[in-house]
Amino acid sequence: MKALRLLRTVERTVLVALFLSMVTLYTGSVITREIGGSFASRFAWIEEAVRIMNLFLVFLALGLALERGKHVGITTLRDRLPPAALKAVQRLIDIAGIGFCLYVAWLAVGLVQFVLRSGQSSPTLGVPMGVIYMAPVAGFLLLALRYALSLFGVIDRFSAQEEQA
Repeated sequence: MKALRLLRTVERTVLVALFLSMVTLYTGSVITREIGGSFASRFAWIEEAVRIMNLFLVFLALGLALERGKHVGITTLRDRLPPAALKAVQRLIDIAGIGFCLYVAWLAVGLVQFVLRSGQSSPTLGVPMGVIYMAPVAGFLLLALRYALSLFGVIDRFSAQEEQA
């Protein structure tokens, strides 16, 4: 499926770019503090930028991690079920996952709207704080998408877990 392949490519590219940017900025910040003296105070924004980037990195990786079977799961009972019951439990897990993720994303949208109305902005960057709260919205929507793809058989996230065992 081309759309899914494109989504994966975009997600990976964004995650790698975020991570490399974080490493570069933080390394530059450390070097500046060591050799910059009073000049280093001009780069105080880097700490906040890296924290914000880290939030987006974590939340945007949720969907890919689920698809690859990297989320924590208790499989003791699931591994002992007969195939028919296992399929039903897997569907139930996917349905519950979709519901939970959409609910959390909906709550996060409300939080984004509330914070944007409050007019808060980050101390050193001046970024509206509501933008920062978009990370959970995007992350949980991507996670809900992966649960839905698993439910409808487009991806098989459970076999990824079995291969690692």
